[in-house]
This record gives sequence, structure tokens and C-alpha cells, in this order.
Amino acid sequence: MPNLSIDDFKGQLIGGGARGNLFAVSLTYPNGLDIALDLDAASFMVKGAQLPGSTIAPVMVPFRGRQLQVAGDRTFEPWTITVINDTNFAVRNAMEVWMGRINNHLNNTGLVTPSSYMADLWVKQLDKDGTPVKTYKMTGCWPSTLAPIEVAYDQEGTIEEFTVEFQITYWSAFEGDEGDSLTR
Repeated sequence: MPNLSIDDFKGQLIGGGARGNLFAVSLTYPNGLDIALDLDAASFMVKGAQLPGSTIAPVMVPFRGRQLQVAGDRTFEPWTITVINDTNFAVRNAMEVWMGRINNHLNNTGLVTPSSYMADLWVKQLDKDGTPVKTYKMTGCWPSTLAPIEVAYDQEGTIEEFTVEFQITYWSAFEGDEGDSLTR
């Protein structure tokens, strides 16, 4: 029978538990994409993100009136960040430029080679002392949705925020700060 005391539970809660507010996001842009943005400063404006998810969909194989479910292909969920908007719109302007290079507003043209518009992005779970305990590298990312910013007279006392949704090719998980890969 398992031990159910609070002391047993406390002994299993390593490091006091991972804290959702202790994270760091690192943004990068594709090589050759001329975007004027201080990437270190931009990481401070990322108010929220997620540790990425993925799904392995089942493949149904019929057999004598039954359905055998076998593992199918993996798909990677889009990755979303929430950004605090500053008065010079630094991150928002950069996302608009990036998306404009992918598909121009005026004439529906843009970059055609995936490597010219995709970049790698990182999110790190931090320990209470700021040390990365787990790092996720999202490879082959590009912004697919730039959410609107709501403006209204009753928005007093609030700072604007917006979300950016990125499509990702795949992600890799690392122990600590990109040490040994946990995903193969």
C-alpha cells in the first residue's frame, strides 16, 4: 500500500515543483531577414508561452469487425506566445515585417523557400534560481497568426497585449540548457 502522508508527498516534490511563471523565451529570425529588433529585450516582452505539445494520432486497422488502433504519425501543435506591447511596438513591428515577407499585403507574393522564412525558437523552464531545468527547441517556426490588439476607451490602467501563433516543424526537449536531448 502506498504511503499517503503529507511528508511522503513533500519528499517527492523535487525542487518545490516547477513554477509556471519561471520561464524564458528566446526569439530568433530567419537568416537574411532584415528585422530591426533587440532579441534580448524582446524576450522580456513575452508575458506567456507554453511548453509545446504533440499528438500521435491512431490509425484504425479493421479486423473481423473490430478496430485495432496502432500508432500513426506525430503532429505538432502550433506554439503561441503572449507579448506585452511597448509604445514603439518593437515586437509587433518585427512580427508584421516577418509575416509581410512571407506574404505581402499588397500583391500576395513572398518568400518561397521555407529556410528563408523559418527560424528556431526556444522556451526554457527555469528553476527558482534562474537555472534552466528543461529546454524546448522548436525547429522550423514561422508566424501564422498575429492577433489583433483591442483598443477602447475603457481600457484604462492596462497595457496592450497580443498573441502570435507559430507553426512548428518539430520540437526537441533537452535536460537543462540544451544538454543531452531527451527526444530522439
